[in-house]
Amino acid sequence: MRSPIVSWIIVLFALLFVGASAWFTHRLSRQFAEIEQQRMEIWAEATRQLVLADENTDISLYSSIIEANTTIPVYMTDADYHVILTRNVEEPKQDVEAFYERKIARLRDSQTPIEVRVSPEITQYIFYEQSNLLRQLRLFPWVQMAVVLSFMALIITYIITSYRNEQNRVWVGLSKETAHQLGTPISSLNGWLELLNSRYPNDELLPDIAADVNRLQLVAERFSRIGSAPTLVMTDIRRVVEDSYAYMRTRVSQKVELALKIDEPSSPEAYTTMADAPLMAWVVENLIKNSVDAMNGRGWIELHLQQSGTSIILDVTDTGRGIERKRYKQVFRPGYTTKTRGWGLGLSLCKRIVEEYHRGQIFVHQSVVSKGTTFRVILKHTIDR
Repeated sequence: MRSPIVSWIIVLFALLFVGASAWFTHRLSRQFAEIEQQRMEIWAEATRQLVLADENTDISLYSSIIEANTTIPVYMTDADYHVILTRNVEEPKQDVEAFYERKIARLRDSQTPIEVRVSPEITQYIFYEQSNLLRQLRLFPWVQMAVVLSFMALIITYIITSYRNEQNRVWVGLSKETAHQLGTPISSLNGWLELLNSRYPNDELLPDIAADVNRLQLVAERFSRIGSAPTLVMTDIRRVVEDSYAYMRTRVSQKVELALKIDEPSSPEAYTTMADAPLMAWVVENLIKNSVDAMNGRGWIELHLQQSGTSIILDVTDTGRGIERKRYKQVFRPGYTTKTRGWGLGLSLCKRIVEEYHRGQIFVHQSVVSKGTTFRVILKHTIDR
């Protein structure tokens, strides 16, 4: 991947290029405008001499000067600013007089006309507009700037996307490496568990130990699946929430009251959707652990599962420290944590699982500092047909 520093250097170079080009083009257009003004003064003098010429005067030079102007629109008026002659002007098919009145009024507001004194009693005025070439030359820097800004926007988008992809690869690699590292001790624990079962088959603690080893295997499997396409099957989210609640209830501090509320479904399939059950269970457990951390191991947590239209809604409410409104989105960013220990990956992974894998939503539904927070997960209800 191209270094972000190199990409920003390219952006800076593009800005300098646009600035230099705009300055040069502006300078060139000013010089070109001065040249056009000089040409018009010569054209006006040639017109005056042509009007004053008698039958013995050679007018070929004046005529050639007048005819040479094929690009600059010119308007010659009398002393009352009525148009008497035009050149390189495209007239409308109707309302010609009104067209010229508006045109001369606008030109009088924007320029000082060239005065052509034909005789002591007769004065005429020449107005002119920029040629198409000059207009295009002055428009060129803006077109160029639009092109370069579009190019810069693409580069910035590429930088941001590359940075996010790099972050994603780090998290995915870290997750898979964690799963790999867990594999060896889990295999060893399974071996010791079999040995204990053979020597102490009636020990009451062995089933609980086996359940925790199985949970470790499930955790390792979850980490190994991060970054891989999930397997979505018809899943009863109610069962996922109930199992996660049952597992966490015996493993959180006795000072934490954990409650579960499930609204009566409108149909047997009300809580059914396409989902990856192990990953969704991870989301529920992470939200519970996050709430426990927010309360410093003491307080009340409620899981509330409900149906609303075509949506399945899970609210996880705690009586923890709360979250400032400005940090509602920050808490889902990788690395964000308020704990002295930890990597700040829990809520980030929850967001990926819910939004990227299950096309749902997860967000801070409401929070009051020092009173508590409610996280909300929304999934679309699906019926297997």
